[in-house]
Amino acid sequence: MSTRTRALDTLVYGVDVQSGDVRGDAPSYALVTYDGESIERDVVTRRKLLRLVDAEEPDIVATDNMYELAADKDALVRFLGGLPDATKLVQVTGNERPEPLSRVAKRHGVPYGKPAIEEAEAAARLAARNVGHEVSAFTDETTVKVSRGRSTGKGGWSQDRYTRRIHGNVKREARDVASKLDDAGLTYERDVTKKYGGFSNAVFTVEGRPRDIPVSNKRSGDVRVEIERVRRDGIEFRPLAKRRDRVFVGVDPGTTTAVALVDLDGHLLDVLSTRTADTADVIEWIIERGRPVLVAADVTPMPATVDQIRRSFDAAGWHPESDLPVDEKQHRTREEGYDNDHERDAMAAALYAHDDHADQIRRITRKIPPRVDRGEVVKRVLADESTVEAAVADLTEDDGDDGDDHEHEARELTEEERTIKRLRERVTRLDDHVTDLEADLDAKDERIAELEAELDEARREERKEARERREVTRLEWENDRLEEELDEERERADELAKKLERLKELWKLDHSNFADVNGSGSLTAVKPVAQFTLDAIETADDDYGIARGDVVYFRDASGAGRRTAEALVERDPRVVLLEGKTSDVAEDVLYEADVAFGDASDVSIREIDELAIAREDAVAAVEADYAERAEERAQEETESMVDSIISEHRAERE
Repeated sequence: MSTRTRALDTLVYGVDVQSGDVRGDAPSYALVTYDGESIERDVVTRRKLLRLVDAEEPDIVATDNMYELAADKDALVRFLGGLPDATKLVQVTGNERPEPLSRVAKRHGVPYGKPAIEEAEAAARLAARNVGHEVSAFTDETTVKVSRGRSTGKGGWSQDRYTRRIHGNVKREARDVASKLDDAGLTYERDVTKKYGGFSNAVFTVEGRPRDIPVSNKRSGDVRVEIERVRRDGIEFRPLAKRRDRVFVGVDPGTTTAVALVDLDGHLLDVLSTRTADTADVIEWIIERGRPVLVAADVTPMPATVDQIRRSFDAAGWHPESDLPVDEKQHRTREEGYDNDHERDAMAAALYAHDDHADQIRRITRKIPPRVDRGEVVKRVLADESTVEAAVADLTEDDGDDGDDHEHEARELTEEERTIKRLRERVTRLDDHVTDLEADLDAKDERIAELEAELDEARREERKEARERREVTRLEWENDRLEEELDEERERADELAKKLERLKELWKLDHSNFADVNGSGSLTAVKPVAQFTLDAIETADDDYGIARGDVVYFRDASGAGRRTAEALVERDPRVVLLEGKTSDVAEDVLYEADVAFGDASDVSIREIDELAIAREDAVAAVEADYAERAEERAQEETESMVDSIISEHRAERE
């Protein structure tokens, strides 16, 4: 990671309205690009400004008034939502009540002029110096929504299977998202809507910004994933500049140098690990974030690099009596997050150093009067080895009264003076008693802190057990779903087995049972279809198949159209037996495709469940009858065509 100051590695856009009005049409903006060294000036349209921000992703877009970029609050929220995740909008003139830009620029020694390009440059330079407030409309939480990518439709013979597939895919995608969030170590809450076959949607509320989340927007087939930052109730302003308080510094030198900062109350503030920064860069990083009171190491004696850093701040030093064991460092830093062992060692050094001086810091805190900087007093006591009283006196610049060096005789105290003396002694005793009580209170506070730590640990264990219970419940649901699917498949297998048995029985029957249809000829299989419609044909095809050379029997021949007849012709049946009158259009299609068809009443058909048989000679008779009809039809068409030609020829001669 870089260890240079922020202004030197930050790309800043300074923006000011050049002409027009953001509430009107096509405003133009003065744009200054500043990276800490070079300045580039330009005048751009709003559309080009947004394209540049999206393409270059500057760290800061700085302006003297945020409403020069948006007409109102809603437009401002949309503008903030459209910024790249790493880009901040900064109002350099303050928060809700901004100051004049000229006054802010003068205060910080930044050049200022009235032209828009000079105001934009002043805004860029001020933001680079951490002057101003970040404008934010979103929290650090993000929602990841996994939902259906298409509608489940209005119904149909395969609707249940189609819906189950979509909901199952949404559930699988939600599991994949949860796995990625767990692998990234992100904390989140999940809210799912269960539907037939899986989930209709799942919403993850993640503690992190979009750039921290290993999931992206997508829409593919059945599933859609949408990522949105969580809106605040209003607009929030965050100051860029932060106070540089007194800190304890832990350093772990080596090929990889790690530095950790802890405040005077023992809270971890920041941590750094780098393989590229030298000692000067590390010192610069510390200066940006705090003023060291003490610099600590986790080994003894203190390494030369750590002592060099300590001397550069004129701070106190600390190292343990013997090298800190790894298990103790792991235990002391268990509540903190770190990326490697070097960061852990630096954090342990700073935390153990603070632990060693915690009682002393509490005593100093009790003794200093109001409005005296505690950090300065702690620094003087620890680093300069001064007393608390001397440090306080020095900070308050209390020179006191000039004392007389000459001797004088003691005089007898008056009654009033003796009373005052007794009262002062009583006050001193009460102060001592208060000190003892405060010590007891501190001990109780420490005990409360220990109990709270135990409570936090118990809560973590409870959350872990809850996650395990949820996983067990999820696996039980999944097992129930698989068992239901297994039962459905078994029922379907039983139905198919029964159908197969009926088919076998059909061909094993003695022909004497069919004396009314058998006669002296052989039998042929017939495949019945309920209606001469497209759905009925497809249903029969799915159930037992309609293939080339089959005899197909329609129980109801009415209602057929061209498309239905063409669907039948595509399967190339041998003979089509029709119960009732069909449409002329359907007959034309069958004639054109040369598919034999005839009246089913001319054939004696015996049906058993979904199957049927008929006499082969009766089917052949239908084929022969069709052949005669087809020949007559062809002859009629030929005669009609000849008559038409003759009529046209005569008409032309006349």
